[in-house]
Amino acid sequence: MNETILIVDDEKEIADLIELYLKNDGYDVKKFYSGIEALSYAEKNAVDLAILDVMLPDIDGFHICGKIREKHYYPIIMLTAKVEENDKIMGLAIGADDYITKPFNPLEVTARVKAQLRRYMKYNTVGESEKTVEEIDINGLVINKSNHKCCLYDKEIILTPIEFSTLWHLCLNRGKVVSSEELYEAVWGEKYLDSNNTVMAHIARLREKLGEPARNPRFIKTVWGVGYKIEK
Repeated sequence: MNETILIVDDEKEIADLIELYLKNDGYDVKKFYSGIEALSYAEKNAVDLAILDVMLPDIDGFHICGKIREKHYYPIIMLTAKVEENDKIMGLAIGADDYITKPFNPLEVTARVKAQLRRYMKYNTVGESEKTVEEIDINGLVINKSNHKCCLYDKEIILTPIEFSTLWHLCLNRGKVVSSEELYEAVWGEKYLDSNNTVMAHIARLREKLGEPARNPRFIKTVWGVGYKIEK
């Protein structure tokens, strides 16, 4: 295990603690206490996962997340002392994959890191011996699981691993209404809580990438009070 993890947090004790636990698990950790330095590193070097504090003295974690998402699709975990739901939705909407509120157990952070990296590798690695192509074509929307590629009318749509997993599950169950609970537990692999808006934020992000109008989307339909549906 030698994946490179980028950490940025201006609270030295927190950054050092996360670094210690991740290094003990065999990860290569690049640690920064300022957003500008972290962003400069991310723009010039290979990274497998980023852990970004939201509140930084120079540029905030949302800005760093947005800049990373312009070019890269590796997992991003946001750290924050805030508990406002809007901050969580904002982070997920601009491309974050997970969100952890301070204070936290460092073992939880390492567990989230492992889960995100497993998901990322699962959907971005094609085995040399893999011969079958798992592909779904729905009215010009083509999604291929074996090469993690999504195209809309022959134009490639770049998706993060979470976005891809969400869309794949909906396409796989096309014609059925998939509840937020089922979608969350299938994609994130965790128990769904009623106050969780993670699914809603990722659906909004997917619709934006697909160029879908919020009021009358062509592909991902909202069935109010039930869940989401992609027609056959």
